[in-house]
This record gives sequence, C-alpha cells and structure tokens, in this order.
Amino acid sequence: MTSDHGSKDMTVDVLIIGAGASGGAAAAWLSEAGFKVMCLEQGYWQDPSKYASASPDYEFEMLTNWSVDPNKRQRNEDYPINVDNSPVTPVMFNGVGGSTILWSAHTPRFHPSDFRVKTLDGVADDWPLTYEDIEDYYDLNDEVMGCSGINGDPANPSRSPRQMPPLPIGSDGMRLVKAFEELGWHWWPSDSYINSQRYGEGRDACNFCGHNHMGCYQRAKSSTDLNYWPRALRNGASIVTGARVRQVTTDSTGRATGASYIDSNGDDKHQPSRAVIMAANGIGTPRLLLNSKSKVHQNGLGNSSGLVGKNLMFHPFAMVTGVFPEKMNTWRGPLSNFAMSQEFYETDTSRGFYRGYTYQFQRSLGPAWVANGGFANAIPWGDGHHKELEKRLGSMMGIAVIGEDLPELHNMIDLDPELTDTDGIPAPRINYTLSENSRNQLDHAIENAKTVFETAGAIDIYVDPLMRQSGWHLMGTARMGENPLDSVVDKWGQAHDVDNLFIIDGSVFVTGAAVNPTPTIQALALRTADYIIANRNDLKG
Repeated sequence: MTSDHGSKDMTVDVLIIGAGASGGAAAAWLSEAGFKVMCLEQGYWQDPSKYASASPDYEFEMLTNWSVDPNKRQRNEDYPINVDNSPVTPVMFNGVGGSTILWSAHTPRFHPSDFRVKTLDGVADDWPLTYEDIEDYYDLNDEVMGCSGINGDPANPSRSPRQMPPLPIGSDGMRLVKAFEELGWHWWPSDSYINSQRYGEGRDACNFCGHNHMGCYQRAKSSTDLNYWPRALRNGASIVTGARVRQVTTDSTGRATGASYIDSNGDDKHQPSRAVIMAANGIGTPRLLLNSKSKVHQNGLGNSSGLVGKNLMFHPFAMVTGVFPEKMNTWRGPLSNFAMSQEFYETDTSRGFYRGYTYQFQRSLGPAWVANGGFANAIPWGDGHHKELEKRLGSMMGIAVIGEDLPELHNMIDLDPELTDTDGIPAPRINYTLSENSRNQLDHAIENAKTVFETAGAIDIYVDPLMRQSGWHLMGTARMGENPLDSVVDKWGQAHDVDNLFIIDGSVFVTGAAVNPTPTIQALALRTADYIIANRNDLKG
C-alpha cells in the first residue's frame, strides 16, 4: 500500500511501533530532545493490582490469562504464531512495557567478544560496532531502569557502580554457590532490574513474594511503563493503545509516511509521520515489514537484501533441577536473578562447539507449579503423589542453561499463508531447527550442571534438554551491518533501503551472545535515538 494521506497538522515527527523495552527508551530520549513522538501499541496499560502475582490463584493464572505464551494466553491484543515447525515457542507480551511486564529482569551485558565472533572464532559475523561504542548507553539505561548488582565480576569488563546492592542470594542459593566454589568455577551475583531497595518513582524494594516474573504488583521489578514512559509522556510524547498496525505506509519514492492501523473500536486509521521506528520485537517487526509491500518494496519494506525474517536466533534453553534433602523455602524470592556463572562462556573448541553458555541459578514456585513439574518432571497423580510433592516443595533449585545460538539463514519467520489475527492480518510462521553446535552446547552444560548438583548434595536430578516454552529472546531477523547486500540496517539502526525507517529491537542483532538481550536492546535504542537527535533535524516539523 502506498499512502500520502493525512493532514500536516496531524503528522508527528517520529512514529514508534511498539511500547516495550526499546520503544519506551527511544520515546523518552527523542521527546526530551523536542521531537514530536507518538507510539502505536497493540496492547494496553496494565493495572499492577490485576497481575497474576497479586492473585491467590497465581499458579493457575500463569498458565492461562497470564501465560507468557501468546498462543496460550490468547488475549484480544495478541496475535497467533504458527510454531508447528519449531521446537521452541516464542514468548512475549503485548502492552505498554511490552515483555518487560512478564520478564525475569535478569540483565547481564554482552561481552566485548560477543561483537566480534568472526574475528575471534571464525563463525557468524562481526557486528559493525563494539562493546565500547555502546558502553555509555548501557550505563545510562542502568541508571533509568535501576540495576541491583555489584562491581568486580572477573568474567566481565569493569563498569560503573550499580544503583543498588545485589539481591540477597539466600541460604538456598548458597547451596549452589558453594558447589561452584568447590569445583573452582566462576559465579557472581546477578545484575538485575529488580529493586533491592527503594529506587525510582514510587517503586519499593522486592519483598521476595516469589513470582515477580508474572508482573510485579508492588512495582519493585523495573518495566518501561514505570520508568521510560512516564518520562516520555511528561515530555509530550503520546501513546495510542489497542492499535493493531497493518503495515508501514510509504509514498511513491518508497519513503515511510506513517502506519495504517486498526484502533480499539475496530476502525481503520492512518497516522502520518516523518519517520518510523520499529520496536515490535524480533517476531513482530519482520512480520510488519513483510506485510508492508508496495510497488517500490515488492518483497516487503526494507527487504532488498531478502534478509527480513531470516537468521532468527533464540537462546537454546535447557534446565537441570535438583531436589535437596532439606527444606529451604525455595518459593521465596525472585525465580532467578540472584547469581550466575560464565565459566563456560568463551569458545574452547576442545569442548566440541563454538562460543559458549551461561548458567543462571533458579528457584521454584508454589505447590501447584511443583506438582505440575515446574522445571522438573510432573509428579504422577495417585498413590505417592502427596509424598513426592512434600519431598520437592521448598527443596528444588534449578540451573538454567542459556546457550549462544549462531545465526542460520534457514531459521526464520515468514508470513503464514492461512493463519491470521482477528483482523485478518497475516500471522507469523516460525521455521526453526536447533543446530548441532547449539545441541552440543546444551549437552555439555547439562553434564556439568549435574556435577554441580551432585557436589551440592541433591538427592534427585531432573533434566529438560530443551525447554519448549523458552523463546523469550527474539533476535537477528533484521540484522545490522555495513553492506546493504547482507544486512537490513546500518550500525545506527537505519534501514539501508529507507532513510526514515529505523529498527531498534532485537531484530538488529548480528549474533545473540549467551546472556539475556534486553539491556543491549535498550542501549542500542538509546544510541539510535541520539543519532537521530544529532543528525536528523530534517525529521522535525
């Protein structure tokens, strides 16, 4: 569709699609610099009092209305995803704050090596930027989001002081920490965007209720609806919620002119703009770009390289769970975020794979979750059920494996030829295969994690070799690079094909590292915003 309509007085400088981690950051920075910013968000503002974490039935809610899987949640603001050809299911949340509503808020940074894996290891590609290029933006984002942690981790570069002390490890966490120390393996308290003390506007410290990943009813967990968006709104930015975007519109020259969308009343609307920023995550952004065909962009917007939707990366995720002989109240405190290990992060080819993995220490939840298996095998109903439940409840700890998934062209999203959302917009289809390299990573990590639990004194050990519902980290589907032939955007997030189209979510990642991507996504978004502020005054009305 080509469109030039919309009155000039309705035209905004920058239209952001998606109000999550990156969209909120960009909106705050651009509006502070005087840009007229509007955001179209498919979901809505969330009421913390209605989070699953605030409900006595939270264990039921987390499997239904508050499931992290949109295919299970099936809210009106969600869209379906065809996952028939993927062993991993993408998980995400639509709403102001995006997936920072339902995230663990575990926030380690990429390593310097993660930006140059081709140079170091001869695999994948180097990024067109370095760790040092975005280090200041990591620091800035930590300040806004609020980071609990401690400096001095020998596995990472030195960094500015954390805003708060680290979250307590607890006696349960110390069982794993001591085992890592006995084995001589690295561990360190995790960086986390969960308050260990009061920080930010009206935000208390974590009270260790134990289920904050299902929305934090007391606002201790940082999310962009609590920090970046209030700042953006004070600056004059606006959000239209319940806005289901059909496509980014373009003029006869191929430049972006705004977006067409369906509002919460079901009416077709068009919002004109001088620039468009895509912040709809690594699934939603390529979906919309592929849906935005025109005479100039016949393969989808910004897709002259044919790479929009290609090179999809998850973080292959395995879980090893140990049951200990004593009660440790492992349902208290954040599910993760208290400690991690990067002993096996960098490439050692003697292990049988390139790159590496991170261990993240995990707790468990309440009785229904444990009875249903949690991260372990479900407890069979019938004789012996209650005895086994009693053994596991409050005594289970987990070690999550997050491996680096290298980019492969055949791992991709495209548009499903039949499946649509409720407004008839083509839904995304995932085609993903776990690589041999990733499988070898996970197998190596699983065996070492078993050793940890044996050392720690676990009486039972359970393994999930590849968690299906673990596609939190959606990366690579509109990759960054210097050459328009093999990338979609440049190092500033500007589309090679369209000079007023920018992408600032995980789609732009060249490689995925072996840590949670959100701080890197937000740092890149702030960097892109600064680039627009410094170089694109032509976008101001």
